[in-house]
Amino acid sequence: MATYRLVRAVLAPVLRVLWGVRALGGQVPPGPLIVVSNHDSLFDPFFLGVASERPLRFLSKEELWRNRVAGRLLDALGGIPVRRGAGDVEAMSAARAALAAGHAVVILPQGTVLGDADRPWHRGAARLALHTGAPVLPVRIVGADRVLRPGTWLPRLARVRVVAGAPIAVEPARPTIAAARELTERIRLAIDALA
Repeated sequence: MATYRLVRAVLAPVLRVLWGVRALGGQVPPGPLIVVSNHDSLFDPFFLGVASERPLRFLSKEELWRNRVAGRLLDALGGIPVRRGAGDVEAMSAARAALAAGHAVVILPQGTVLGDADRPWHRGAARLALHTGAPVLPVRIVGADRVLRPGTWLPRLARVRVVAGAPIAVEPARPTIAAARELTERIRLAIDALA
């Protein structure tokens, strides 16, 4: 994760000056962890990466790997490609392996910043948590929706806060649709409650 630390060291001062992003400190506990956040800006992964002093492994759309240079960088940063629109067994297997190795894995269950704020939350994070028993850290990014959205070319200045809640303990269980739906709603409400 040397590349991750280098990129974070370069980006952190810039994001702190321009958008006021601060580190979460000890709020990101050690050990296997699923970090789940709202997703309102194209900059959200950068805000999360800078706010967490702990390296994060992001599940990201596989289209980002189509550019060879971007793909190599994402690999060096520990990215996990996901085929959207289908249950990506390979991506979930890679995420489970990352958790088994003690990593923190980030999933943005809204999937995209397109559409309105009420777009549905996908159940992949909940299914992963139920399958592995890894705790879920709810995180809310506040103010990022004013920074950069699809269709815009230049980011705008706005104050951005990254707020972490208390980890949600998850008992390993069969990841049925009903169980995943219930846990997804619980995570969503926990994130909505953060200010």
